[in-house]
Amino acid sequence: MNIFDIFKVAFKSLLKNKTRTLLTMLGIIIGVGAVITMLAIGEGAKRIVEDQIQSMGTNVITVRSNFQTGAVRTEAGSGNRLSLADVDAIIDNVEGINYISPVIGTWGQLRHRNYNWRTGGVGVDLDYFFIRNYEIEDGQMFSTQDINSGAKVIILGKTIADALFPDEDPIGQNIRLRNTPLRVVGVLRGKGQSAVSGDLDDIFLLPYTTVLQRFTGWRQPFISINVSTISQGAIPYVQREIMQLLLSRHRGTTEEDFLVNSQTDMAEMANSVSHTMTLLLASIAGISLVVGGIGIMNIMLVSVTERIKEIGLRMAVGAKKNDVLLQFIIEAIFISVLGGIIGILLGSVCTNLLGNLMNWNTEITIWSVILAVSFSCIIGVFFGWYPARKAANLNLIDALRYE
Repeated sequence: MNIFDIFKVAFKSLLKNKTRTLLTMLGIIIGVGAVITMLAIGEGAKRIVEDQIQSMGTNVITVRSNFQTGAVRTEAGSGNRLSLADVDAIIDNVEGINYISPVIGTWGQLRHRNYNWRTGGVGVDLDYFFIRNYEIEDGQMFSTQDINSGAKVIILGKTIADALFPDEDPIGQNIRLRNTPLRVVGVLRGKGQSAVSGDLDDIFLLPYTTVLQRFTGWRQPFISINVSTISQGAIPYVQREIMQLLLSRHRGTTEEDFLVNSQTDMAEMANSVSHTMTLLLASIAGISLVVGGIGIMNIMLVSVTERIKEIGLRMAVGAKKNDVLLQFIIEAIFISVLGGIIGILLGSVCTNLLGNLMNWNTEITIWSVILAVSFSCIIGVFFGWYPARKAANLNLIDALRYE
């Protein structure tokens, strides 16, 4: 028999038992659909994290003290605690820097009339806006005079502005932070939610000099430093130079006493976690494919038992063992491939449905489709081989006498 005749015989056999063929495909359909959906969700999560990290700034390096390893020196008031002098030293000695700003954290309850909002904010220099890609939606940024004089001015994130000023323009209004009056000079353009940092709009910005003068009191403030390099390629060099400079300025410290991290480090860590989760989800979904393959083998074994006499007759009129073997393998592959195609359609529908219901970005990639279909074909060959081999090795006389 030629290959086309074998295909015709295999397809006729499958069409003869449509319901059983469809039920056999069901495991493959569900398995491929689940793999496509899980990979799309994982890929979407990866894209979301990348976009959100990018929205937090470009070519950003964050410098701060590692208090866990430097606890003794920190309590002594020296060692690895950063200062404004470190900011000046970095400006004077490290090349490749585009923007730099000290960052001094503060917190408290913001009040305006009958409205209040408890949250955290930061004292920063003007460069911070460019480092973190903050844009002013209403009002204006701090002026150089505001920074130099420690002016009592504040810029609100959109979440805070909406909470304190639901029915009026916040620009020019006075609010209080820890009983200190502050004038609102600007509102930041919204950035939305972040899987890394939560609500990016739940923040307020003050001149760092204002925080030092009004909100830190006698305590030595915890200062971190944000740096933006001139290019992404300059990040490793600037990180090394900053670390070496800090070690030379803070005697008795080691590299473990300072954290000099970049957005690239965060992105790599987030991508690693996302990749691991995607593989885990895909592996769980892949179990459905294996179950589907076992279903194919089970049905094919039943089919061989039911068609023993038919196989004997075909062998009696000239069909060879390889012809019988190929027929049953083709049947198994056809079930797997058709099930895989339907599974891709099911996975696409489920992906779009979940994305709309959960408001979650999903992305179906070509490689995930190729992986799912290839795996379903392998399943068909692997689990179809044993029943096909059993059919091909039937004894002609026993097959003809089978009732």
